Amino acid sequence: MDVDAQKNILPDMKNLNGALAAAGLGGTNKTFPPSSGVFTDSDFMDLIAEYLEIGVRHNRHPTELRDIPGFQPGTTVSDVGNGLKYTSLFDAIYAALEHSGRPGVEVVVSETRLLSSGTSAANVQNARTYNQNLINHVGQGTPKSSRPLETYMFAMFKENLKKGDETERHFGLFNPDKSPAYTLSF
Repeated sequence: MDVDAQKNILPDMKNLNGALAAAGLGGTNKTFPPSSGVFTDSDFMDLIAEYLEIGVRHNRHPTELRDIPGFQPGTTVSDVGNGLKYTSLFDAIYAALEHSGRPGVEVVVSETRLLSSGTSAANVQNARTYNQNLINHVGQGTPKSSRPLETYMFAMFKENLKKGDETERHFGLFNPDKSPAYTLSF
C-alpha cells in the first residue's frame, strides 16, 4: 500500500465510525444491567450478528471489539436480571448477541489500552492498574462465558516520534529504549 493511501485509513475509519454513530448504529444502546444488552438498531445489527455467526461457524473468524469499558477497580455489580455479578460490561455484548438470536458468536477484544501520560488524568499507576486488572480478568472469562477472552493490548512500544496529539505517544507497555514502561505480571 502506498504512503498516501496509508495516511487516509485512520481518518476514513473515524469517518465511518462517526457516520454509524450518527445513524444510531454504533453498538449497544442498553448495557446495564449487562443481561439487558441489546443492539441500537436490532433490524440492522441482527443481520450483522447473523453474518458473524456464519463466519464463526465456517471460517472461525470471531467478532472483534475495541475498548470495552469496565467499572471502577474493585467494583462489583449485581445484575438483578440474572443474579450474576459483574466487574465489566463484556457481558452486555454477549447479551445483545443472545437477544439477536446469535449466542454462538465468539467475541475477541481486538484492542484495548490506557495511556500512561500525555494528559492531566493519565499516569503510570492508572495505566499499570488498568492493564494488570485486564490481564487478571480476561483469563477467567465473564459470568456468562467462562472461556478466556482473547484480548490484545495496544501497544507494545510507546511511540515518542509519532506525529499528532501528544496522547498518541503514550500507550506502549515498553519505552522506546525497550525498557518496561511499568511492571506487569502475566
